[in-house]
Amino acid sequence: FRPLRGNVYSKAHTGSGTASGNFALGISNGEDLKETLTNCTEPLKAIDQFQTENGILLPTLQSALPFLDLHGTPRLEFHQSVFDELRDKLMERVAFIAEGKDEDRYTKLEELLEKSFPLVKMPSIQPVVMQVMKHLPKVPEKKLKQVMADKELYKVCAVEVKRQIWQDNQALFGDEVSPLLKQYIVEKEAALFSSDLSVLHNFFSPSPKTRRQGEVVLKLTQMIGKNVKLYDMVLQFLRTLFLRTRNVHYCTLRAELLMSLHDLDISEICSVDPCHKFTWCLDACIREKFVDAKRARELQGFLDGVKKGQEQVLGDLSMILCDPFASNTLVLSTVRNLQELVGQDALPRDSPDLLLLLRMLSLGQGAWDMIDSQVFKEPRLDLEVVTRFLPAMMSVVVDDYTYNVEQKLPSEEKSSLSYPSTLPDAFTKYLQENRVACEMGLYFVLHITKQRNKNALQRLLPALGEGLPCVSHSVLNPNLSLCTAGFHMQPKSMQHCSRFDSLPSKENVHRHTLRLLLHLHQKVLPSRLETLVKTLEPPKQVGCFGNLSLINQ
Repeated sequence: FRPLRGNVYSKAHTGSGTASGNFALGISNGEDLKETLTNCTEPLKAIDQFQTENGILLPTLQSALPFLDLHGTPRLEFHQSVFDELRDKLMERVAFIAEGKDEDRYTKLEELLEKSFPLVKMPSIQPVVMQVMKHLPKVPEKKLKQVMADKELYKVCAVEVKRQIWQDNQALFGDEVSPLLKQYIVEKEAALFSSDLSVLHNFFSPSPKTRRQGEVVLKLTQMIGKNVKLYDMVLQFLRTLFLRTRNVHYCTLRAELLMSLHDLDISEICSVDPCHKFTWCLDACIREKFVDAKRARELQGFLDGVKKGQEQVLGDLSMILCDPFASNTLVLSTVRNLQELVGQDALPRDSPDLLLLLRMLSLGQGAWDMIDSQVFKEPRLDLEVVTRFLPAMMSVVVDDYTYNVEQKLPSEEKSSLSYPSTLPDAFTKYLQENRVACEMGLYFVLHITKQRNKNALQRLLPALGEGLPCVSHSVLNPNLSLCTAGFHMQPKSMQHCSRFDSLPSKENVHRHTLRLLLHLHQKVLPSRLETLVKTLEPPKQVGCFGNLSLINQ
């Protein structure tokens, strides 16, 4: 600390430092100089002695100081430049010691912190103190409390220090995390409910790794670092908010956060999170937008490997599978699997991969119920979904394929049968009664819509109006007749919206329908438009995000 002595006797250097702090370090300040001048008989000699004792103690420099005086360089300017240089060197030295392998490196830093902390309020010294604290794996509790009690010090201290404060203060950590979680939901909702219809088509387009580069995920990852306790706190915040709001974007964030830590190779956390390998494998499937046979076996191994006494893991696995990006991949894989079965003249019950996809879909669909009830048990998949609903869906594919083939035949070879207008009873029944079937039916209609298959879509829409709460999702193609049919079914879908979902889901139906109306209202019949407007009139109190303050409770 010898270099500091010649730089604190000036008011410009002492800043807000206290006399007691300087005294504790054995450093003279302005008060000492005042007392010396008051009691001395020869002021000039006293000043000269004070400068000598408190200046830079380098004998070879003494002869150079008068030379600087002749050039009109103020002593303050000279000392300030030397001080800045030495401070930078000291901070580099602190980092070098911390990164070394000496067994006593942290002891040295603790001693340095003890000597420098009394001057932590001095702007010129503060960076050094913060640098020392940053590199200490465990800052003394007393020092942490002093930092936490001072808003200005807390604000400027490094995130490494804040982690040590947060891990024993969940409320304070919640205050830091809450705005980030709200920002994340706002960004997701903005992308999903944009007035630009093309945005929804691209909602699932970004790769998982690209999504993990978002501002919120990166900030949360930095805040957590390698601290398992903070990671557990964030997961608890996400569970609480998901339970309170049913907003599935919290499930997305849960998976993205874990994979962001995986990308940084934070083994301290990844090795203790029992969902890590499952999420890693599923992340690869999401990237490819398909669950192949090899990864299906791996995922099944993880699910079957949940040991007795560790059933709570299913709660987190269900959240990860409830992530819309995961659900999208699972259902797309299921539709593709069904198409392959049609070509092979095989039944759904004969495909182990298909059964696993339905098992994971069911687990994801039941995430909220599992966390709410705290009964960590896989929901039983209704076997009739496999033996009746999916074969009925396959029969729709076969009918459509048969009709299209017949239309290409010569006139004399065509049959007199028209395109089927009704659906198998099992198809409509399970759309109304089973959540997995409901999800499958929705994606099946999306698949049909992307193929611009008007006949098949008009055949399916009545069933959707009776069974699906989110029919407005299924009419993304701005074709007048298809959208008009979708709007025709909308009032019925509103009546069934509460069958599986909560108020936020009802809001989503309203918002997606309004997005369609924004683009197509000029082509909708006035009578139909009036009915839709009345149906879509919002309730008096509509909340979108839930109370984020709950994470501190």
